[in-house]
Formats: sequence, structure tokens, C-alpha cells
Amino acid sequence: MTNNSKHELDKIALYTEQGYTSNYKMENDFLLDIENDCKLEASEIIIDDEYRYEGMSNPSDSSILYVLRVPNKSKGTLLLPYGPSGDGELGWFMKEVSQNQHNKDKTKLNKT
Repeated sequence: MTNNSKHELDKIALYTEQGYTSNYKMENDFLLDIENDCKLEASEIIIDDEYRYEGMSNPSDSSILYVLRVPNKSKGTLLLPYGPSGDGELGWFMKEVSQNQHNKDKTKLNKT
């Protein structure tokens, strides 16, 4: 996880150029790919990268930019505000995505 840009939009534009064009939102316990109208479960999603940002004038104005991939379905970005103004349901969902990915990575390491 790296952060060499101070603005989320710069990173979103960079990843859009690399084919990460889908946008996502939470809907009924699923992450919805808005462009494809496809419901995704946490177990399907891979986090390719993530970047944390703090507000310049207000440190509690924070966000995480997730760069996501769903094999054979889509690639895109998701901006998650966190802190007092954050979306709790989306935050818990992304925590589950992260835990699933970590467990898959550990399983791969144990097989080698």
C-alpha cells in the first residue's frame, strides 16, 4: 500500500487509464457493480491496491480508495469515507473482503 498522490481523483484517473472503469456501491449486503448491474459477494472480490487519505483541513475527513478486481467480471475503484461520516455497512463489507483475501493468501503460502 503506497500513497504518492495527495488527491483521490488523481489515483482514480490513473487506474481508470489502466482499465479499472467500474464503480461500486453497497446494496442489500452486496457490492453492486453499477455499470454491469452485477451483485458481488465479499468472497469474489480481490483488492489490488488501497490508498488512505486524510483531509487537509480536517484530519477526521478521511477516506480509503480501494482498487478492486473481480475475476471474469470487472475492475474498478471504490472510495470509502471513514471516520464520523463513514458508511459503516460498506466499511464492514470491505473488512470482510480484506479478511477473505488475507486468508486466501495464507492458504497459498501454506501450499508451497
